[in-house]
Amino acid sequence: MTIDSHAHLEMEAFDGDREAVIGRAAAAGLTAIITVGTTLPDCEKAVSLAGLYPLVHAAVGIHPHEVKGIDAGTYDALRILAGQAKVVAIGEIGLDFFYDLSPREIQLRRFAEQLDLADELDLPVIIHDREAHAETLAILRQRKGRLRGVLHCFSGDPAMARECIALGFHLSVAGPVTYRKADQLRAVAREIPAERLLIETDAPYLAPRPYRGKRNEPAYVVETARCLAEIRGMAVGELERMTEHNARRLFGLGGKKST
Repeated sequence: MTIDSHAHLEMEAFDGDREAVIGRAAAAGLTAIITVGTTLPDCEKAVSLAGLYPLVHAAVGIHPHEVKGIDAGTYDALRILAGQAKVVAIGEIGLDFFYDLSPREIQLRRFAEQLDLADELDLPVIIHDREAHAETLAILRQRKGRLRGVLHCFSGDPAMARECIALGFHLSVAGPVTYRKADQLRAVAREIPAERLLIETDAPYLAPRPYRGKRNEPAYVVETARCLAEIRGMAVGELERMTEHNARRLFGLGGKKST
């Protein structure tokens, strides 16, 4: 029993078999999936899916790749979506200085604006940070004590992990922790305080071993759980229950199992 704290069930990759994917997640023991919007149309689709499937919850936000397209109406639309049932966070928001698909100055401004929107709405945030560690931390430091949330698919070093924890954030670990060359990530994952650890798939991306190279899906989060349990020297069931509890607390999910 665990929660996939970050997937993208609304994406086209799942259009052909979405219901079967959700069924396999339930059969694997997942009690919830948070599907995370990256564009306004995908946020609308994520909210719709959350209404259709009891297992699914939604987050709404504009990914750094897409923030160059934000206009005056975008935030009004996000506010409306955020008020819908089963919307549990603002995300996926953040910075991506690897692909730079939106200009960096626009990414920085829109990230700050969306953090402020989460503060206004009293919702946790789901943060994307790729090759922008210093800039991400600088923006979060300015809002210390005002925000809660998670750095998804964490890729920073141990020092960054410690600062994120000190700022009140959770860290989420995805399939790359199972990859052979991911020694730094495994070292970080070993040290994350138990109460701040989440697990995710980022499906359809980043499938864990033994599914690497294939489309990822929420049921595969159990492979990440097995790897993390081994790294941390604990039983898989204990790791799953711990991360489920953390996700429920952070995102305000009910205590009963969804089906």
